[in-house]
Amino acid sequence: MLLAQLLDRAGTGMWAASSVLYFTFVLGLDADRIGLMLGAAAVAGIAGSPLAGHLAGRFPVRSLLIGCHLLRIGTLGALLVVTRFDVLLPLVAVTYLGDRAAKALEMLFATRVAGERRGTYQALSRSTANAGYAVGAGIAAAGLALGAPEAYRALILANAVSFLAAAALVWRTREPRAEGRVAAGAGDAAAGGAVGTGGAANGGAESGGASRADVAPGRTRAPSPWRDRGYLRFVLLDIPMSLDDSVLAVGLPLWLVVHTDAPHALVPAFLVINTVLVVVLQLRVSARFERPRQAAAAVSVYGLTMLACCVLLALSAGTGAVVASVALLAAAVLVTGAELLRSVSSWELAVSLAPEQARASYLGVAGMAMSVQKSAGPLLLTGAVMAGGPVGWLALGAGIAALSVVQRRSAVRRLDSVLAPPAPAAPSPSATCTG
Repeated sequence: MLLAQLLDRAGTGMWAASSVLYFTFVLGLDADRIGLMLGAAAVAGIAGSPLAGHLAGRFPVRSLLIGCHLLRIGTLGALLVVTRFDVLLPLVAVTYLGDRAAKALEMLFATRVAGERRGTYQALSRSTANAGYAVGAGIAAAGLALGAPEAYRALILANAVSFLAAAALVWRTREPRAEGRVAAGAGDAAAGGAVGTGGAANGGAESGGASRADVAPGRTRAPSPWRDRGYLRFVLLDIPMSLDDSVLAVGLPLWLVVHTDAPHALVPAFLVINTVLVVVLQLRVSARFERPRQAAAAVSVYGLTMLACCVLLALSAGTGAVVASVALLAAAVLVTGAELLRSVSSWELAVSLAPEQARASYLGVAGMAMSVQKSAGPLLLTGAVMAGGPVGWLALGAGIAALSVVQRRSAVRRLDSVLAPPAPAAPSPSATCTG
């Protein structure tokens, strides 16, 4: 499965590095049409995670994941021959939808097979993904150096081949039987039935879901994440808890170019720092925050780390090239540290806060947080934060830190409810009388 992810991300890295240039120089699209197409694709991607979670509760995850790979093979193959914008628009949107759905299904599959070791698996998955992106970007750089239309088409074809190989590897991977739902890990055994019924028991005070009295004896009705106010609050707060992604990809490069005297050649160093640190440190960070309450504590550390990163970005403006370079490189280290913490806390809490019998659909909804962030995050940074200058960065850091405290407290309260041992049943009046 990890090898399949490596191939998947390598192909995605090639596509990410070459797609805009392909649309510009090969298909001749202008910036407005490219922006509209990528914006529509980002919106379509938001639907990928909940759709995958909904289907995963009814069909085998492995089959769905193979289907996502095959879907992307088809859309990428069509991109090689389609030139009309009105056809390209839905093709790219479906490609992004399949991409986000595949990532959600990979998380669901890992939750099923890794059990209590899901934190370790997530660390390995993150390291593998970053290595794949780096390999894909390197291959794309070599291909783009040629500058010929054939080179761009070869990169798209290589991306499609990577999905085909990933689909073959997933097909050879065994999937545990779980009767249409994602099974609980062994780490949830301590919760016993509390995790399975926690969504229902927590529904009155926290989620608004069905209570136990609403379920007929001998029948189980899985709660809906869309009616679970507590879990939806977690997903909503998880959006700003994922802004490190946009800060690294958009904020740091643009801030360097527009507002500092640091050399532009420093921009690739941000990606190098991020890739190396994730590969080297992800396992260690995951081992430290692998339990649910530890993951909740990591949310607060995330907020402080992002605050420190934003302070450095604010201080880098108006200084000399050397000071700005040091501050920006340190900010890249901090935002990578925040990413390491977020990947652990978001993953573990998304699983632990979800009731067992509906975990697939819950995790599908949780996956929307990153999709929404990828759509709204760059707009927030370019339209508000950087427009406000250093004050904008300070406001962003303070806001994330404050919301991280809210997220941690909310998660701890829900964990106390979900993981609490069930109260002993009161004896019935008839039993009392006959005793």
